[in-house]
Amino acid sequence: VEIAPAPNLDPELRERICADAVKFAEAIGYRNAGTVEFLLGEDGRYVFIEMNPRIQVEHTVTEEVTDVDLVVSQMRIAAGETLEQLGLTQDQIHLRGAALQCRITTEDPTAGFRPDTGTITTYRSPGGAGIRLDGGTVATGAAVSPHFDSMLVKMIARGRDYPTAVVRARRGLAEFRLRGVATNIPFLQAVLDDPDFIAGDLSTSFIEERPALLHAHQSKDRGTKLATWLAEVTVNQPNGAGV
Repeated sequence: VEIAPAPNLDPELRERICADAVKFAEAIGYRNAGTVEFLLGEDGRYVFIEMNPRIQVEHTVTEEVTDVDLVVSQMRIAAGETLEQLGLTQDQIHLRGAALQCRITTEDPTAGFRPDTGTITTYRSPGGAGIRLDGGTVATGAAVSPHFDSMLVKMIARGRDYPTAVVRARRGLAEFRLRGVATNIPFLQAVLDDPDFIAGDLSTSFIEERPALLHAHQSKDRGTKLATWLAEVTVNQPNGAGV
C-alpha cells in the first residue's frame, strides 16, 4: 500500500524533505521525472536512500494529490519542453487531499506471497467516487502466466483527507470479485482494517509486527459454487441424476 502524503507527518517536516529532494535533483542537473526516497526516523531525522530516475509504480498517488499527469509530463519533457512551459514550477504544485494505492496481485500471502497461476474465472472491478484503476488485460478468461509480473491492477483511492481515502479503499477492495487464482486482497483488507494503519501509525516493521495479517479471512467463493451447482442440476441433469 502506497500513501501520499504520508499520514501524521508534520507539514513543516514534509516541506523540508521535499525541499531536500528538489536540491538533490538540482545538484545533479536532473531535468525529468524521478523519485527521491528518504527513510524517516521516529525522532524526525531522515536519511537519503536512493533516487529512481523513472516513473514508479506508486506514481498514481502523486498524480491524485497534485493533479499532475506525470507520464504525459515526462514524455513532453523528453520531447524538449521545459517545466515552465508545462506550468510545473515548484510554487504551482500543491497537495490536495490524500490518496493511497493498493496493488492487486496474484500472490498467496499465506505462502510467503508466492505467485499463483491459472485462469481468471470471474472478474469484477470496483468503481465510484474516489476510485481509480490502472490495469492491463485483466478479464474473465485471462490466463495468469508465471513468466510475467504478478500484479493485475492498481487501485487508487482518493479522499479529501486520509481517513476518507482509507474508507474508500476498503469499499473498493470489498467490491472486487476475482476468482480462479489466489490474490492478496484479503491481506490488503486486513491491513486497511488495522487500527494503527487507520491512525496513520506506520513503520517499516508494520507487517513484521503483525503476522496475523498474512492469514486474513479468505473468501469462500459461495457465489461461484452456487452457480456451478445450479448449472450441474439444471443443465447437466435436468431430469434428475442418472436420467
